[in-house]
Amino acid sequence: MGIAYRSLSPMPLQPGTELLRPSQSLPDHVTPDSPASEAMTDLAQVSAASIGPDAGIAAAEEQMRHAGVRLLFVQDATHPLLGLITLTDIKGERPLRVQRELGVPRQEVRVRDIMTQAERLEMLSMNEVRDARIGDIVQTLKRTGRQHALVGERTPRGPVIRGIFSASRISRQLGVPVETSGIAYTFAELEAALSH
Repeated sequence: MGIAYRSLSPMPLQPGTELLRPSQSLPDHVTPDSPASEAMTDLAQVSAASIGPDAGIAAAEEQMRHAGVRLLFVQDATHPLLGLITLTDIKGERPLRVQRELGVPRQEVRVRDIMTQAERLEMLSMNEVRDARIGDIVQTLKRTGRQHALVGERTPRGPVIRGIFSASRISRQLGVPVETSGIAYTFAELEAALSH
């Protein structure tokens, strides 16, 4: 015979019940010698903020403000990752260039027009990040001149973006500014600089 199963007792849903949302609690204060993981937004614990490629840049900026982030992944129904867009991309000269090239007003500039395409992105290895310190990440951000660093990991399903480092988050945690603007300002501006 099989195992005897028991019936569980349902209870009424309490007023004010909310859905559990994934969250990650990072320490408020770190040092350069702290493990890098203490500054990484871990996408295994927090949902990534994303937007579609056809959204306007004003909508992208509003979504960033609402989510409290400065980077959105660009996705659509058919592609897992098309690219990313940062607040600096939106506030930089890229939208003006697109306006001139396409002859459209700012409100018609779309995310796809200024995003950095996935094939131009780079990422750090999660294996290396596990052994890294926050000072190593700061040095990497400074060397690349970027505000963000993506962290990739191999899974049985294939490669995934596992996490994100943000210079502004690390600045808050360290209590000192992390200046990264020595080489390039954004992925999009780096792409533009390389194309000239």
